[in-house]
Amino acid sequence: MSDNKKDKPSRREFIHIATGAVGAVGVGAVAWPLVDQMNPDASVKALAQVEVDISKIEKGQEVTVMWRGKPIFIRRRTDDEVKKARDVKLDSLKDPEKDEVRVKKGKDEWLVMLGVCTHLGCVPLKQKGDFGGWFCPCHGSHYDISGRIRKGPAPKNMDIPKYEFVSDSKIVIG
Repeated sequence: MSDNKKDKPSRREFIHIATGAVGAVGVGAVAWPLVDQMNPDASVKALAQVEVDISKIEKGQEVTVMWRGKPIFIRRRTDDEVKKARDVKLDSLKDPEKDEVRVKKGKDEWLVMLGVCTHLGCVPLKQKGDFGGWFCPCHGSHYDISGRIRKGPAPKNMDIPKYEFVSDSKIVIG
């Protein structure tokens, strides 16, 4: 008879198991919303790629589009601007990078870059500064027409996002 009682859990053991199970469910119910709120917003997920119609951008003009909550500068450079960017001596640059590697081959007039200063993440002003490119008024960084840092505290050139030309009039960023 005493062996039979040992096989069955006592009332106290059952209460402990039941309390533990309810507690585990309660912790899960509280933790799930906290973990779920860390996922990106649906609007950010939707912007994983953005298609841009560039057919109406004239030479010498620039547009800004949003991608993943950040500005993307798309500039259709003039032939003079491309020549000016290519004539820069690399040893005069803080972050040496040829203009040719910042654009797609055969699409030299199109500059697509993340419109964020590499110093502290401000948004530079277009067609301002000492080098005809962009100027960040927050701390005085000057970028040239290729988005390369030329003067100021920014440590590197403005970033080039992943993008591709899907036709002569459309690009996809991301």
